[in-house]
Amino acid sequence: MLDNKAREVLALDAKAVQGVLQEAGVYKHGHFQFTSGLHSDIYLEKFQVMQYPKYTEILCAEMARRTQHLKPDVIIGPAVGGIILAYELGRQLGCRALFTERVEGTMQLRRGFSVAPGERVLLVEDIVTTGGSALEVVEAVKPLKAVVVGLTCLVDRSDGQVEFPIEFYPLLSLDIKSWDPKDCPLCERNIPLVIPGSRQLQYT
Repeated sequence: MLDNKAREVLALDAKAVQGVLQEAGVYKHGHFQFTSGLHSDIYLEKFQVMQYPKYTEILCAEMARRTQHLKPDVIIGPAVGGIILAYELGRQLGCRALFTERVEGTMQLRRGFSVAPGERVLLVEDIVTTGGSALEVVEAVKPLKAVVVGLTCLVDRSDGQVEFPIEFYPLLSLDIKSWDPKDCPLCERNIPLVIPGSRQLQYT
């Protein structure tokens, strides 16, 4: 059930979602390497928007509007980008909010978190590029015999090219080019590479 504040910000279209992200300073330009290993000249720094509770509430209200028919019992997001989103989405839908972490390269529920057989799980991601992290969460939940009912995210960078075995509800789909490192034109031009999270970022 959506709370009263969330009801006031329903039905954001793609233009409105993009406006919120731009206002928060999410779009960064340079030469970046994603978790997937792909390179791009545009990086979406999701924490720029998640530092503002008002923006996070607005965006998660739209996530909640699009997914409430799935009737989830628990929201799960992969650390670290999915933690804040899972919490706020769980608050708005009246669900528990959990997060997964990688342990020696494998996505797991830790810290005493668990889901019961038959519980309906909604996954939430920040930015989807290849969908790898979301699929890792699906695999982490599968042995627990919960039912993964869907996935929502802030931005699908693949513009609908990534396919999932569950229902997918991105707030925004963008066609942002990315390259394998061996084919990257930015590497060919010797533009310094930034790996977000590994060191202080230099944005242009």
